[in-house]
Amino acid sequence: MTNRLDFQTTVADQVTLTGIGVHSGTPASVTLLPADAGTGIVFHRTDVSDDLQTDIPGRWDHVTATALCTVMADPARNGVSTVEHLMAALRGLGVDNVIVEMDGPEMPIMDGSAAAFVEAIDQVGLKRLDRGRRYLRIKKPVRFEQNGAWCELLPYSGTRFEVTIEFETPLIGRQTFASDMTPDVFRKEVSRARTFGQVKEVEKLWAMGFARGSSLENSVAVADDRVLNPEGTRWADEFVRHKTLDAVGDLALAGLPILGLYRSYKAGHRMNVAILAELFSKTGQDVFEIVEAPAWREHGNVERSGLAAAAFGPEVS
Repeated sequence: MTNRLDFQTTVADQVTLTGIGVHSGTPASVTLLPADAGTGIVFHRTDVSDDLQTDIPGRWDHVTATALCTVMADPARNGVSTVEHLMAALRGLGVDNVIVEMDGPEMPIMDGSAAAFVEAIDQVGLKRLDRGRRYLRIKKPVRFEQNGAWCELLPYSGTRFEVTIEFETPLIGRQTFASDMTPDVFRKEVSRARTFGQVKEVEKLWAMGFARGSSLENSVAVADDRVLNPEGTRWADEFVRHKTLDAVGDLALAGLPILGLYRSYKAGHRMNVAILAELFSKTGQDVFEIVEAPAWREHGNVERSGLAAAAFGPEVS
């Protein structure tokens, strides 16, 4: 039987989520709309004037900032911010094509994880499209290092994440999450991991006008050596699981599912995007290739699975 993951997908129906923006603290809404094969993930602001109306592809080369979250284009015009949790849910569940309509510059933070996005996608289900899925296969190692932190992409027969973090506070310390990233693993082991921060750092952000929507409802707050959230953490290592969630979302900005191993140490949004820039700077050096699953045929007796070399150029869309 042909593996469902060999075919491109989209959401089976539109679905809307509402909440607040974690930095603005104002109401925010996002609607996921079905899209044709080959569309990819595309962001569309519904609140901007026609002269600013430009759809933003969910790709690394449209990232403009990574300091506090992943930002695409210019949010003051037609861009969007805090896209990583939605991107993680889409990639984690194997959604290839979606139009993402937003009524403002910021994605709703929901509970600080990707759980609400997963639930919304599960609510409407996925629709299989009649075109084979394309993958970006890593053929040679690519590495990026800075200030003692590093990340790398390595050849691997699947999709795997090995993420290590290290914080001075003993509450977090050194943690590692390592697993092949299947939809089942993402849903059960990663999607519910919430964003986190130390109270003293959040107070600095408040003073700067950021994180106005941050609360115990959408983040894990760490003060000294204790968690302030009454319910505690969802896992003892929720911190590294959330960093893994962020990595899944940021690497989804490759534009295609990656067949390879992503390994990192003390990396964040900036380094996750930097490794993609490093990868694509090596186009033509046989470091990666675009491969495609066989197209689905409604008639005929032969079902094929697996990957074949793409019959068209190495563009990423």
